Amino acid sequence: RVFGRNAAAVSEALRGAVAHLPVDINPRQPRRNSFEVSLVKEDGSTVELWSGIGKGPPRKLKFPQPEAVVEALKNSLA
Repeated sequence: RVFGRNAAAVSEALRGAVAHLPVDINPRQPRRNSFEVSLVKEDGSTVELWSGIGKGPPRKLKFPQPEAVVEALKNSLA
């Protein structure tokens, strides 16, 4: 549940920052107990915007602040 809530918050922030941005949550089976956000560019390359794999405990460190992911997205698109 906590993963779903955080995924919804991040996807909402991304959609609010960039108009018409397609956001897919878990297009493939996710890694257990991990939270990552990646950008797939039009050329097929992937840019990792945020990863919580090496973070925590406490568990809350595994999840990003939505604003941090939006900032990383803007830097990747620039």
